[in-house]
Amino acid sequence: MVDRFGRDITYMRVSVTELCNLRCRYCMPEDGIFKKRHDQMLTEEEMITAIRAAASLGIRKLRITGGEPLVKKNILSICRRASQVPGIRELCITTNAILLPPLARPLREAGVSRVNISLDSLDARKFRTITRCGELRQAAEGIRAALEAGFEKVKLNTVLIGGFNDDEIPDLAELTRRYPLDLRFIELMPMVDSGDFSPEAFIPCKVVLEKLPELRPVSPDGGVARLYRLPGAQGNIGLISPVSAHFCAACSRIRLTADGIIKPCLHSGEEYSLKGLAYEDMVEELRRAILCKPLWRGVLDAENHSRAGRSMNQIGG
Repeated sequence: MVDRFGRDITYMRVSVTELCNLRCRYCMPEDGIFKKRHDQMLTEEEMITAIRAAASLGIRKLRITGGEPLVKKNILSICRRASQVPGIRELCITTNAILLPPLARPLREAGVSRVNISLDSLDARKFRTITRCGELRQAAEGIRAALEAGFEKVKLNTVLIGGFNDDEIPDLAELTRRYPLDLRFIELMPMVDSGDFSPEAFIPCKVVLEKLPELRPVSPDGGVARLYRLPGAQGNIGLISPVSAHFCAACSRIRLTADGIIKPCLHSGEEYSLKGLAYEDMVEELRRAILCKPLWRGVLDAENHSRAGRSMNQIGG
């Protein structure tokens, strides 16, 4: 479906839970979240009905997110059924990889073609600091399992944080030489819950180019990342700049939260509820949400925080 500004909306990110086994500082409060009642959240049937409704309007790509989607007990069933919805051509998942080792192959067999893994540091102490409780060793085991499971693509997502991990840019980039994976540096977004980051933490992706002058541009792959490659590397390095160089004019996505809210824009407070609706009503509400998708997300910087009204774990990372 095409929105008011001529953008073809083909991509939906589906959060299956607000819960997570980590407490990443840019994603959720230190003390976790207020756990909602089961009847406030989408059931598996409602999720699949919403995906069917979205596919009828032209959604072709799904990304399963959270929270941490692998804490969801029925995640394999959700993925299997979502991948079989007519019209869905690509099913991806984003995870912190802690729970991935026993699930990597079953997820691949369930129809997941690509996996994105969050990795903000290669230093065990710093990894624990940013996640508040995570162990780098466990994440590394998850990455290894993903590489062995035969996914079409494995990508690592690194949130750039000035004064925290910008000194690790060369070491992180080196992973694309050592392994057949892509690495994407993503600018830290000033969400409603990112008040503990100083203005110096919000650095632009151009620092990656400054620290890696040997990077050479490669052809885009249809996503929002500007792609580069190190000499002799097996994978690409992507730069995603939602703060310093927004890509709203080319945005093709909407988001479905775990409690049934459609957010046509990550940083807008506009929300449309699918919870409790029948299929036909979901189609109409999705149509309304897409037609109300804003042209751009507004000013976003260290002084002007997101107007999303939710933390990232409540939206879908």
